[in-house]
Amino acid sequence: MKYLSYKHKKNYDEIFVENVAIVEIAKVVGTPFYCYSKKTLVENFQNFFDAFSAEEISDYKICYAVKANFNIHLVKILTELGAGIDAVSAGEIFRGIHAGCDPKKIVFAGVGKTREEISYALKNGVEEFSVESIAEMFLLSEVAVSLNKKAKFSLRVNPNVDAKTHDKISTGRKGDKFGVDIEFAEEIYAKAAKLPGLEIYGVAMHIGSQITTLEPFKLAFQKLRELCITLHKNGHKISALDFGGGIGILYKNENTLLIKDYVKLIKKITKDLEVKITIAPGRAMIGSAGALVTKVIFLKESGEKNFVIIDAAMNDLMRPGLYDSYHEVLPVTKKCGVKLTYDLVGPVCESTDILAKNRDLIDPKSEDLFLFVSAGAYGSSMSNEYNCRPMIPEILVDGDIFKVIRKRPSFLEMLRLEVF
Repeated sequence: MKYLSYKHKKNYDEIFVENVAIVEIAKVVGTPFYCYSKKTLVENFQNFFDAFSAEEISDYKICYAVKANFNIHLVKILTELGAGIDAVSAGEIFRGIHAGCDPKKIVFAGVGKTREEISYALKNGVEEFSVESIAEMFLLSEVAVSLNKKAKFSLRVNPNVDAKTHDKISTGRKGDKFGVDIEFAEEIYAKAAKLPGLEIYGVAMHIGSQITTLEPFKLAFQKLRELCITLHKNGHKISALDFGGGIGILYKNENTLLIKDYVKLIKKITKDLEVKITIAPGRAMIGSAGALVTKVIFLKESGEKNFVIIDAAMNDLMRPGLYDSYHEVLPVTKKCGVKLTYDLVGPVCESTDILAKNRDLIDPKSEDLFLFVSAGAYGSSMSNEYNCRPMIPEILVDGDIFKVIRKRPSFLEMLRLEVF
């Protein structure tokens, strides 16, 4: 998080997000909680905007991938900056529209769209669909005809490119569930051209997440270019190319790619194609703007391990349990002394409830606060109420003020949808 720093206060240093002390937020809302920097979020979007401007690309659309973090306050900040939405459910479309996004700037992606979701999207003004199977293509046309509408059709192709990222977040290889093998694309577009509810519009791809080098993008984007040229030769008007997202952020010691180089690559691939460019960053927009704050409950020593038991758990931050993901852990208040090695674990009744392994910490004590960095993406959006633990608050910092943008529910509020 760019606007996260230690500042000297009295006789010690403590973490501030922008101009607000984490300790002061914790006093008001309790722990654990997610904290976001508005300045970081805005600057992350601006980095993409500036890169397109530098390359003198005018016909483009930056669609925020809502699945990364769907808090409506954060989505609203981005839509006010001009972002569109990459949605993978009717619920995400609903949030995008209620955050002020023009439905014409929403791309409906996702591998398992239902009839009801397609109908919802079309009725609410969403035009552009990223289609992931032949069956979905026929269903989209059928629903569009029933509503007397035309859906803009883009096929999500699978280029069989290994993104060199974690196996569970790779999406562009043969055998992955997403998209259609690129070698079948010509045949599918020929069928799509005959369907009354479809307007052939573009081609889409997304090869994975947390990609930290340009090489996988180069291989995949070149295949997208070649397909676009082939489809033009076959008589199809391809008006847009959707390059998806997947740009990685810094979690540990990755050599992350530069946004300007990514956009420069897109310019090189598309400069003679006369197409609208769509990208769908999620993690690259919100990941570095958020952090998870937690408090030490107990220390526990065993013959093999030293444990710091914290009040955040795998239901609050699933990434370490799902992907063995790494988040840097910082003490909110700095200490001096000897470091010992600990695992930071939560109170959930699962062996996988380990948020950080083998971290060197200085004299942790009960009530100490720790901060998990770069937790803005796939943190709150994947959280749940396992073990009947309330969803944790989300806090937005803007300069020297903060506000609660999602409150912690009471136990009674957690029962609100259960029928007695």
